[in-house]
Amino acid sequence: MALLLEHEFKPLPADKQIETLPFLEAVAHLPPFFDCLGTPIVYSPVKADLTGNIKKIRAVYDSNPAKFKTLQNILEVEKELHGSAWPKTGATLALMWLKRGLKFMLVLLQSISDGERDEEHPNLIRVNALKAYEIALKKYHGWMLQKLFTGSVYALPYKSDLLKALEKGKEVKEEESIEKIHQFLMRVTPILDAIYEMYTKMNAELSYKA
Repeated sequence: MALLLEHEFKPLPADKQIETLPFLEAVAHLPPFFDCLGTPIVYSPVKADLTGNIKKIRAVYDSNPAKFKTLQNILEVEKELHGSAWPKTGATLALMWLKRGLKFMLVLLQSISDGERDEEHPNLIRVNALKAYEIALKKYHGWMLQKLFTGSVYALPYKSDLLKALEKGKEVKEEESIEKIHQFLMRVTPILDAIYEMYTKMNAELSYKA
């Protein structure tokens, strides 16, 4: 899939230490995914948030590549550096929101890949998007944002149009597109799971609402 597979993520190592630079270089190609969902008033801010958080993490990494070689290094160093203000600060906070945006994207794609759908409207992706929102973002959003996102599902593209957009306009059989989504998920899901696990172990997760 042109958009999702154009820059590969490195396999997750056995020790689950994710190298910062390769991760950032790979994830930097993903914000355009949200352009494929249409509804600019809703998804443009999500894209901008994703892009902004990638830049924040990159700036911290660039300040001392040796010290911030892995994502875990970032959390450990910032915990020591910021004291009681941590984890609601720096690249730790940026990565926390970045992983949530990625989670929304992966759950949506996984749901489509698994064939979950509204049987009466099989070419719509409302079911998939609502599932992704419920799992990844809803509990971190206030009432107004929740209403905005829930309403946005009625303006989402058809599944066929989304798949075509992910292929950058190229006509590809649905089975081929779904297989490419599966390949992407196989690469990225273990990495995202490891980031969530790291936040849990380091007690770095926050539940305040945006």
